[in-house]
Amino acid sequence: MTARARSLFCFGFGYCARVLGARLGAEGWVVAGTSRSPGHDSTIHAFGPGAPFQERWLDDVTHLLISVAPDASGDPVLNAAGAFLAGRARQFKWVGYLSTTGVYGDRGGGWVDEETPVHPSPGRSTWRAGAEAGWMALHQAHGLPLHLLRLAGIYGPGRNALENVLAGTARRIDAPGQLFSRVHVEDIATVLQASIARPHPGRIYNVCDDEPAAGADVTAYACSLLGAPAPPLIALKDADLGPMARSFYQDNRRVRNDRIQRELGVRLAFPSYREGLSALWREMRT
Repeated sequence: MTARARSLFCFGFGYCARVLGARLGAEGWVVAGTSRSPGHDSTIHAFGPGAPFQERWLDDVTHLLISVAPDASGDPVLNAAGAFLAGRARQFKWVGYLSTTGVYGDRGGGWVDEETPVHPSPGRSTWRAGAEAGWMALHQAHGLPLHLLRLAGIYGPGRNALENVLAGTARRIDAPGQLFSRVHVEDIATVLQASIARPHPGRIYNVCDDEPAAGADVTAYACSLLGAPAPPLIALKDADLGPMARSFYQDNRRVRNDRIQRELGVRLAFPSYREGLSALWREMRT
């Protein structure tokens, strides 16, 4: 295939995009993107305050991934490049927007799926819901082949409960009935590849593992792998948490992932935190 047929540009070449980019690069794709701090890599362009979008970045690009987080002023990519993308929508074969399952808001521990209406809590989740709506409007009005991928809590190498235990920062918060969904970064890349292979513009996918679990249980399992004592449980009301950390406890829901398995044929390498942490522990020992 030609380079034009296999070219991915990532707005926000971060944790998830790097894993996907490495996989596609190994298959011969041309991969480029943006970062606030691009360093000396000529394929990564500065984008952010004082570093505007350049239309030439998207010459010959056929696949587009957006993972830049919105803020109170909106989605930076939509604000900078939305009009350009509207006019060039037919250029792209697939566009993926990485959102968050936080847009579902608090469901009292109940299950949500992709048909559940969004009801985000104020703040970051509300900004995400607004960004989703903006991207979906580009799809509906101009035919941008958009796919919304709502990610649960991301973990993987260098970013997991094992690292927290080793760093001495792990805590076990006692929040009875509070469950979190999560997903290994490698499984995120698998879902993205499956969506690229089976495009369905306008579709929404929840990207999470099979087993929502309490954060305290995940930390305890990490401690068991490391042979370390589990930190004592601390009542949520007594925990010394910053505003962002505490905000994670304002919502409680369980997220279904049936659609990625049924429609995309995805079989998760890490269907729960146990498989994911065990694999990371084995990697740490090699």
